[in-house]
Amino acid sequence: MTTVPSGIGEAISAYSKRQVESAYRKVTFKILPLIIIAYIVAYIDRVNVGFAKLQFLHDLQFSEAIYGLGAGLFFIGYMLFEVPSNLLLERVGARVTLTRIMIIWGLISIGMAFISTPTQFYVMRFLLGAAEAGFFPGVILYLSYWFPAPRRARIVALFAMGGALAGIIGSPLSGWLLSLDGTHGLHGWQILFIYEGLPAVLLGVFTYCYLDEKPEQVKWLDRSEKAIVVGALSAESQGTATGARSHGKFRHVLRDPKVYAAAIAYIAVIAGTSTLGLWAPTLFKRMGTDASMIGILTGAPYIIAVISMYLVGRNSDRTQERRWHYACSMFAAGVSVIMLGLGAENIWITMALLTVASCGVWSSLAVFWTIPLAYLNGSAKAGGIALISSIGALGGFISPTIVGWVTTRTGSLYLGLAAIGMLLILSAVILLLSVGPNPQGNSHAVSGR
Repeated sequence: MTTVPSGIGEAISAYSKRQVESAYRKVTFKILPLIIIAYIVAYIDRVNVGFAKLQFLHDLQFSEAIYGLGAGLFFIGYMLFEVPSNLLLERVGARVTLTRIMIIWGLISIGMAFISTPTQFYVMRFLLGAAEAGFFPGVILYLSYWFPAPRRARIVALFAMGGALAGIIGSPLSGWLLSLDGTHGLHGWQILFIYEGLPAVLLGVFTYCYLDEKPEQVKWLDRSEKAIVVGALSAESQGTATGARSHGKFRHVLRDPKVYAAAIAYIAVIAGTSTLGLWAPTLFKRMGTDASMIGILTGAPYIIAVISMYLVGRNSDRTQERRWHYACSMFAAGVSVIMLGLGAENIWITMALLTVASCGVWSSLAVFWTIPLAYLNGSAKAGGIALISSIGALGGFISPTIVGWVTTRTGSLYLGLAAIGMLLILSAVILLLSVGPNPQGNSHAVSGR
C-alpha cells in the first residue's frame, strides 16, 4: 500500500477514500490531457531534426559533426533560460508562461525550414532551446501545485509519457512528411519543420484560454474536493517546512549538494532520451531502410516504453521507493545502448535493444522528479527544479556532440553510443550513493519559507 505522510493523512481523514480518489480523478482528467499533448508537440519539435537530417545533410552539405553540434546547441539555450523561466512562472503564473513558451517555440520550429548554412542551423537550434526552456520544469512545478508527494510518480509518469508518445506519433509522421519531398516546391525536411511547428502555436493560444493556475482558484471543484486537494498540499508544505533546514531562499538551494547530485544524475536522463530520439533513425537508415519504414521502426519501441513508464511509476508510488526504481531503469538502458553495436546488421536485434533502452530511460524520468520534489519546498521549489533541469540539459548537448564527433572521427556510430551507455550506468551509481534511502522523508527538505 502507498504510505501517506501523517500530515497529509490528517488533512484528508474527514473524507472517504472514494471522495479523495474522485477529487484527484477530476483534477487529473482536467489538467493532464492538455499538458501531455503539449509535451508531445514539444518533444516532436525537439527531436524531429533527427529525421530532417536524413535529407538536409545531403541538401545542405552538412557533416555529422555539424549536425551533432547543432542538435546539441538546443540544450545550451535550454539550459541558460530554464531558471529565469521557472522563477518567472512562479511570479506571473503557469498560463502566461506556458502560452509564451509554446507560441515562440512553434514559430522558431517553422523557421527551421529556411536554414541554409551551418551558422543558421546553430542559431536556430539555440533559439529553439531558449524558447522551449522552462516548459518541462514549469509543468513539474505546476503539477506540484495540484498533487501531493505520494501521488507524484504516477502523475509525472503520465505527463512524461508525452515524450514517449511523441516517439509513437512523431516518428511515423516525420517519416511520412519526408516522403512529401517536392510538395509546395519544398524539400521534405522543410515540410516536416513547417507542419510540425504549427500545432505548437495553435496549442499556445488554446492554453491561455483553458489552463487554470491553482486549485484554490477553480470553479470546477466543489467545496469538499477543493478542501481535499488544498488540504493535502498545505499539510505537506507544513510538514516539509518543519523538518527543513533553516535556510529557504534560492541562493541556499545553490549551496545544497543534493541538488547538484540530482542534477548530475539528470544529465544522463536527458542524454539517454536525446540519444534515442536523435540517432535511432540513423541506425535504421544505415541498414538500408526507407524513410516511411524508419518512422515505424523508430516509433515502435516507444509503445512498450509508455507501458513501462506507467508500471514503474505506479509501483514506485505503491512502495514509496524511488532510488532503486531509478537506478535499475538506468542500468538496463545503459547496458542496452552499449550493446547496440551487436545489432549493427540486424534490424530485430537493434529493435529489441532500442526497446529496452527506451523503457529504461523513460521509466527513470517518471521516477526521477519525485526525488528532488521531496526536499524542495516553497519558493525554493521553482528555482531548484529549474536548476536541476537546466544542468541536466547539458546531457542533451553532450550526447549528440560526442556521438557526432566520434562518428565523424572514427566512422563508428557505435563507439559514441557506447560512451553514452556508460554515462547512463554512472548516473544510476551517483543517485544511489548521493540520495538517502528515503528521499520522501522530510529530514533533508529545503524550505522556501
